[in-house]
Amino acid sequence: MQGCFLRFYVHEGARHQRELVWEWLLRQASQMGIRGGSAFRAMAGFGRHHVVHENHFFELAGSIAVEVEFIVTDEEAERLVQLVREQNVRAFYARIPAQFGVLNPDKEDSGP
Repeated sequence: MQGCFLRFYVHEGARHQRELVWEWLLRQASQMGIRGGSAFRAMAGFGRHHVVHENHFFELAGSIAVEVEFIVTDEEAERLVQLVREQNVRAFYARIPAQFGVLNPDKEDSGP
């Protein structure tokens, strides 16, 4: 199948409607019927202000980025990006073309 790799970068402690943004993104994607998604905490990084943040100190909790990623059809990606835009959630994202599928699928695997 053809689609894209959709990744959002959000601050670990960022919230939308009292919910952590990375949790909100996963929940919204699940409710849209997207087949899966994952969230990963960064070890270190920097953003537009070029300040390096590392995950070594307790006092930096919440300043590290979380990557929330999905491998989706182009339609699913467009719907999720549009929802984030409409909900006024601030997030950097990357959308990369991808070919994907399930090798040796079982009965519970389904296509889009």
